[in-house]
Amino acid sequence: MKEIKSVDEWERVLDESKNGPVFMMKHSSTCPISASGYRAFEAYETDIPKNYMIVQNNKPISRAVEEDLGIPHESPQLFLVKDGKAVWNASHYNIVQTSIEKAIEVNS
Repeated sequence: MKEIKSVDEWERVLDESKNGPVFMMKHSSTCPISASGYRAFEAYETDIPKNYMIVQNNKPISRAVEEDLGIPHESPQLFLVKDGKAVWNASHYNIVQTSIEKAIEVNS
């Protein structure tokens, strides 16, 4: 998993999605619900690139993700991005391995 620490890095992730799907997670370092979702995401094995950002440290990235994908901010929040668009997203208790697996099955 790669931590995204700048808007430029986020833009590279968005560009990468034009070559194949990528994951992007907005993670809150202070929220136990986010910690649970993060662990599920981290443990899920896939060849799809997995990226995350910590909301408290990177509000500009969080805003850019919201604007670029057109989906209101929540935390935690996980996106499957393809061709520069979110083809799937989940938040809070919906970030579990079964939902991630289903997202890949439907959108790959």
